[in-house]
Amino acid sequence: MSTHSNHPFHLVDYSPWPLTGAIGAMTTVSGMIKWFHQYDTSLFFLGNIITILTVYQWWRDVSREGTYQGLHTYAVTTGLRWGMILFIVSEVLFFVSFFWAFFHSSLSPAIELGASWPPAGIISFNPFQIPLLNTAILLTSGVTMTWAHHSLMENNHSQTTQGLFFTVLLGIYFTMLQAYEYIEAPFTIADSVYGSTFYMATGFHGIHVLIGTTFLFVCLLRHLNNHFSKNHHFGFEAAAWYWHFVDVVWLFLYITIYWWGG
Repeated sequence: MSTHSNHPFHLVDYSPWPLTGAIGAMTTVSGMIKWFHQYDTSLFFLGNIITILTVYQWWRDVSREGTYQGLHTYAVTTGLRWGMILFIVSEVLFFVSFFWAFFHSSLSPAIELGASWPPAGIISFNPFQIPLLNTAILLTSGVTMTWAHHSLMENNHSQTTQGLFFTVLLGIYFTMLQAYEYIEAPFTIADSVYGSTFYMATGFHGIHVLIGTTFLFVCLLRHLNNHFSKNHHFGFEAAAWYWHFVDVVWLFLYITIYWWGG
């Protein structure tokens, strides 16, 4: 049977990964509820394992389609670009909800909070210690990401590798520092609306850094396997967009929650 088609679009084959991904996500969320109520993490970790295995195999299939099978034509990559743009827009609105909650409570603190912000009894972080260092780390990672991107567009394989490697390294360093900050924190997520908004906003940002670091690490492995060329590297470009989005969100978090709100 001929594999030739008279259109530039990619009609994907039947795949089990959307189903297993949904099962993994449902198991993870159910496991979190069980963890919170029964202090049992077994279902949570099972959900994580299902999700990780699904993601690995799904990305493997997409990478194969875009490289060895040549199915990512100009029309397909245009659709992928718009999909990534709309995804990032949805992520912006996701974080807007946390900033909205923070400003709603901080600009006019209720009497239950001591009519002050931070609320009475809350000791906030010094914005000029670990938060400032983390800001410098993420800004530097944005520079190394741009270095890697421009090197790829100039067909410079070794400098692209170096730029990606340093970006991944800085992402891991940021995560380690934020974990240390959480361990040493003088307040918890249960300490009034300040603790709730602080941990929800910075915690979800931290999850995005972990996802972005994984995304970039996959791009580094693909680059070492010569999956990208100067004209065909949307997977890399999507990772770069996502990482710059994470950088910008952190700047807003640092200025509002750590510096102004603290």
